[in-house]
Amino acid sequence: MSNGATTTFRGLPVIPDEPLTTTAPRKIQKSFLAIEQSEGAGARVRRSIGTPQLRNFSPFLMLDHFAIPPGAGFPDHPHRGQETITYLLSGAVDHEDFAGHQGTIEEGDLQFMTAGRGIVHAEMPRQNSDGSPNVGMQLWVDLPKELKSCEPRYRDLRAKEIPEATSDDGKVKVKVISGRAYGTDSLKELAYTPVWLLDFTVKPGGHVKQSLPKGWNAFAYTLNGTTIFSSDGVSRPIEQYHNVVFAKDGDSIEATVEEGAEKESRFILVAGMPLDQPIVQYGPFVVTSRDEVMQAMQDYHTHSNGFERAHNWESEIGKSMVH
Repeated sequence: MSNGATTTFRGLPVIPDEPLTTTAPRKIQKSFLAIEQSEGAGARVRRSIGTPQLRNFSPFLMLDHFAIPPGAGFPDHPHRGQETITYLLSGAVDHEDFAGHQGTIEEGDLQFMTAGRGIVHAEMPRQNSDGSPNVGMQLWVDLPKELKSCEPRYRDLRAKEIPEATSDDGKVKVKVISGRAYGTDSLKELAYTPVWLLDFTVKPGGHVKQSLPKGWNAFAYTLNGTTIFSSDGVSRPIEQYHNVVFAKDGDSIEATVEEGAEKESRFILVAGMPLDQPIVQYGPFVVTSRDEVMQAMQDYHTHSNGFERAHNWESEIGKSMVH
């Protein structure tokens, strides 16, 4: 916090392994295609949270499936009041902020960033030798009101640090980024707001039954292939680039890939603890009242109350952008 005290993490709940017959599958609330749009400087994103289809799905504020081609990126920009989770699926992205932090995440790596009271940073892609875009996911997560004034922080999670689990028949593999799957636990203390993040790959004929914390909001985004989600005898195929939102009732999700499918499916399953607080968002500022939005804008433009280091600061990686 600003007084130098250490901010404590909220613990992730421990969900005991139970016989599959005791869990109640969650029903599908809705599903929809993430439409591609422009974002940043020349980047393309498929946004499925933070649109009229799904807005303020607490604690989730935004989900982008991004592709950054050569010469594009996200030059210097501010944040306040949220956490961002960036998961790189291919390529490499450099990061730099006004506090002097620099780093690079590569394929399979994640960065957990807590904006807290304020940060200004840039996220710029490496130029791949074959000219291919850098592809990944970025999730914005709301911070509890009492933590919105905490100091900014980062936690890079490297691909080699992420535990993996496999089903007994070998048809399901999951990267346990945050949470628990198949008796395997993730690393702890990645983000302040409790979130589970699981990356599933399911071969034809594979079946997933995954427990989730009760009462948490949850969704699944299909990256590749077609995933069939089921509840109470009702099955719905969810195709590539579609997001499926689950009802709160129930404590598990079920997913399969048809035996005769041409290819495997890959989907990201995410669950988070809802926060009992208002959400007032203006671009990169996420607070709990309109007055706080006005204050955030003033603080950013006057380089005060968390944005002092933005005065006369420019990132080096932002300068290198091809125009």
